[in-house]
Amino acid sequence: MNSSDAENSDVSSFSIARQHIVDADKSIVGYELFNRSQGDRAHTLASDVSLVLNVMAQSSSKLVNGQADLFINATHESLTGSHWDFLVPQRTIIEVPPFPGHDAAGIEEARLKMMTLRKRGFRLAFNHTVVAPVYKSWQGIADFVKVDVRAIDPAKLKALVDAIHSRTGAIAVAEKVESAAQFEVFRDIGFHFFQGYWFSKPEVLKSQVVSPSQASAANLFNKLRSEADVDEIELAIKKDAALGYNLLRLINSAGLGLRTKITSIRQAVMLLGNERLQRWAAMLMTAGVDGKPSLAGNMAVVRAKMMELLGAKTLSPEEQEEAFLIGLFSLLDRMLGCTLAEALSMLGLDGAITEALLQGSGKYMDLLAMTIACEMEDATIFSEAAQRLELSYREINVAHMEAIVWADAVYQ
Repeated sequence: MNSSDAENSDVSSFSIARQHIVDADKSIVGYELFNRSQGDRAHTLASDVSLVLNVMAQSSSKLVNGQADLFINATHESLTGSHWDFLVPQRTIIEVPPFPGHDAAGIEEARLKMMTLRKRGFRLAFNHTVVAPVYKSWQGIADFVKVDVRAIDPAKLKALVDAIHSRTGAIAVAEKVESAAQFEVFRDIGFHFFQGYWFSKPEVLKSQVVSPSQASAANLFNKLRSEADVDEIELAIKKDAALGYNLLRLINSAGLGLRTKITSIRQAVMLLGNERLQRWAAMLMTAGVDGKPSLAGNMAVVRAKMMELLGAKTLSPEEQEEAFLIGLFSLLDRMLGCTLAEALSMLGLDGAITEALLQGSGKYMDLLAMTIACEMEDATIFSEAAQRLELSYREINVAHMEAIVWADAVYQ
């Protein structure tokens, strides 16, 4: 495969899905991007590598410049070529499959290619077969070892994780985690990172107390929605030191793109105006006590920005803002540990936002369905949402990439 492969590929029918990779604290450490193309077009893993890189190159944002790592599947043929020049090596992990037939000569040839990539700063991930003696030459260059936990006898998982640690020193990643109970078990036996659609599924709500900062953010949001005066808004922010700190940190982040550093609460209120402050007050509700997003919070921010971007052609600026808030609040129940109706009642919302979130109807539902589809395996849902919105896969892919970048930059 060479760079012309990507240029000649039909990216119009190629769609990207993502999965979060989280650590033991459920903080996002990376994303795996993979091909979820539709139709009867034959494709190989090698062509998928080229297409993923092609889609990323089309985006005006640099996905790999954020805090989270990017995991990309490769083939042995794709380990060489100019396509890797699209990426920043320090943020990229290349997932390499076992060599067909476990051929010793092929394993050594692949190792030499991988060493070249590793010298450039790329990291490498293998599946659990790397612990076998035939792959001894790969064990010293493994940064991650991924284990499909559904494919291994549960009684043998602990011994496998121990072998990964002793033979490679790599980070052990549990793939296909499907429940909270599995997460706890796999964490206890020694896995460091975790991946699976469970992290994108609704969880059973557990009663919890809304944090003071979340309550203060909700209060600020309501004051901004009611168009309170500047003095009242400034006072509401100053009453909560953490709220003021987090608001200034978010406002001065790369995600907002301001050229001038804002150093006071009143300055922020005066310069940003009601609409921008309203958005950032809403986003503060997705942050934890340390100012960083929870897993659900990050997913909500990506949904919000993606809905705004996808609605750019058909929605007015005011409607784009509503679309953003719908995406942001779509996981508010998981973030606050209550029902969505209870969570939204804190904010005094009505109209199209509550219609979309509580009744599942209205003009924004296709946009919301599309952003959720990008977190799922179900290709049919994705395809149907794209058709209803009359958006090309390229437009969706670019918006998806840029939403991930934006969400990552907000919390730097």
